[in-house]
Amino acid sequence: QVQLVESGGDLVQAGGSLRLLCAASGSIREIRVMAWYRQAPEKSRELVASLTRGGVTNYTDSVKGRFTISRESTVSTVYLQMNSLKPEDTAIYYCAVRTTWSGVMEYWGKGTLVTVSS
Repeated sequence: QVQLVESGGDLVQAGGSLRLLCAASGSIREIRVMAWYRQAPEKSRELVASLTRGGVTNYTDSVKGRFTISRESTVSTVYLQMNSLKPEDTAIYYCAVRTTWSGVMEYWGKGTLVTVSS
């Protein structure tokens, strides 16, 4: 099993930056895909960015050019660097991973709140 703990959420002004951190523990060598999701108030959860063990990234259109997902080479720690933040980015951000090359995410963190003021 993999345990995930997010951190870095905060209140920030529009145009500012934040870096979210997801610390993984447990069977970290089995992780194949890492991802960040978010859920805004009264909206459904959406995929923000994903990263495979081989380094392939994927981003939702609304964050391309502004957000960057990355990981450490020796430890299964995933980051989400968020620049040029907009009020529309306000949401609870969740880290998720899976130990398969395809399928649904198996393990989830409890989330960290990002609030962007106008």
